[in-house]
Amino acid sequence: MKKWFFFLYFLSTTVDAWPQAVPSKDENIPFLVTFGNKAKIEWGDDDFSQVFFFLIPETYAGMVFIRIFDADTGGKNDEVNGQFDTKMRYSLYGGKYAYSHNDAKNVDPVGNYKSGNLLVTKIVGQDPKLDDNWLTFGPFNPTEGEYVAESKSHAFKLICEGITGDDGNMYRYFMSTSANENIAIEGGNAFAFEYSFRLYDDPKQVSHIYPFVDEKTFKIQQSNFDWDDDGKIRVSSEVRHEQFCPISGDGVWAQSEFLIMEGEKGKSLNFEFIKKKPAVLNNNVVIYIRNQYGESMPFFSSPIGGVPKYKYTISSQKVKK
Repeated sequence: MKKWFFFLYFLSTTVDAWPQAVPSKDENIPFLVTFGNKAKIEWGDDDFSQVFFFLIPETYAGMVFIRIFDADTGGKNDEVNGQFDTKMRYSLYGGKYAYSHNDAKNVDPVGNYKSGNLLVTKIVGQDPKLDDNWLTFGPFNPTEGEYVAESKSHAFKLICEGITGDDGNMYRYFMSTSANENIAIEGGNAFAFEYSFRLYDDPKQVSHIYPFVDEKTFKIQQSNFDWDDDGKIRVSSEVRHEQFCPISGDGVWAQSEFLIMEGEKGKSLNFEFIKKKPAVLNNNVVIYIRNQYGESMPFFSSPIGGVPKYKYTISSQKVKK
């Protein structure tokens, strides 16, 4: 899996505070979402588990805190199914294989995806103290994460899983230098290989994800779940004006493949989620992307190489399907 170390090299160029907010400002996504394990998948969660990685440059010598916004299941932001009866388990891993184990990069919660050393875990149900408020894990020394020599960074893995109930948990993360405030670590970033998130109800709000394309990738396959036919999914880059993907219906997957164009390698693509009018309300979506080898591609909170914007001065290139 050495191919992933190529994009990790770019962590040293990330200085914006927003990469440590998950979702980030660039993504314009209101919440991550994970449902209790008794929920029907038609509510918008295919496996009731979500894995995120946080990366800290080795040059950072302070303490690390992982903060969870609205960690409980009940109250202001969460999605109730009848009455709230759902519990979430949040587990943070570091040490050897927390990131590098192949199962940790899988889009399905199978095998040894909980690899590494368990640093802290907490089960949360309905809790007014945590509703619309922050839960903080830490402090941690960066060296408690798995060291990635090629990128000169340390990696932590945070898993949120629904262990009871059938309600939807809406939450966000922030990697911080403080237990009580959201203060970014310079050069840090966060990413996932499968993304489960809530869309805005307002059709004027366009959400984004930014999969990174390394030098070895020449073809990708996107898979989206439970889009509810709620508009369009459009892909663009510096050289790709727009390409539309098949969209999924209620509780089903839709997939498509397309070739990577010259000028897209070593940069991020822009997947835009454009809602229709009238929009589907409370729409939760899952998406992952694989390359031609079947390897999952990472979505960075802060897109590597910056937010891709189509350059109209570049001559158009025909996309082969």
